[in-house]
Amino acid sequence: QVQLVESGGGEVQPGGSLRLACSASGSIFNFYDMSWYRQAPGNEREKVATIAPGGSTSYADSVKGRFTISKGHAVFLQMNDLTPADTAVYYCTAKDLAGFSYWGQGTQVTVSS
Repeated sequence: QVQLVESGGGEVQPGGSLRLACSASGSIFNFYDMSWYRQAPGNEREKVATIAPGGSTSYADSVKGRFTISKGHAVFLQMNDLTPADTAVYYCTAKDLAGFSYWGQGTQVTVSS
């Protein structure tokens, strides 16, 4: 059973930065696709960024050039130049080779002046 725990959320002013981290039970980062999703109230869930086992990355158009996904002892999402539109609950996911996805409990990011 894979357990994911997100951290690093909080409140920041527009133009600010936050770094989210996702810790996992077991050494899964070299075997699973790791992604960050987000969901704002009234909106559909959106895939923000993915990092594959080999290290290749992909991003939603809405965050390209501002967000960076990386991995080490955890999976990180560096978020720069934040805007109120980035306000959401951010979730870490791990997708195994069978296509099954595990989800964390989420962490709130609020961008407000």
